[in-house]
Amino acid sequence: MKHHVGEHKAKKGLIRIEFDERDGRAENVRITGDFFIHPEETVHELESRLEGHKLEELEGIIDEFFAMRLDVEMPYINVEDFKIALKKALEG
Repeated sequence: MKHHVGEHKAKKGLIRIEFDERDGRAENVRITGDFFIHPEETVHELESRLEGHKLEELEGIIDEFFAMRLDVEMPYINVEDFKIALKKALEG
């Protein structure tokens, strides 16, 4: 099992994505940082959505997730910031 960690410093806030890779799939996905997002359970829902998926599917899932969650407020960070943190995690 391989452990991936990626961090991205957005305009205001750090986004950190980490997960374990088993058989090409993401497990134990954790998204942390010092960014503001509302509603608060959004991050937990995104983690759950990414769980168990193939690594090459993760970026698309992030796009899909936020496209469907129009109620989410994220001042100073955006979907791209999450995707950059993910890409850095995949590189590492």
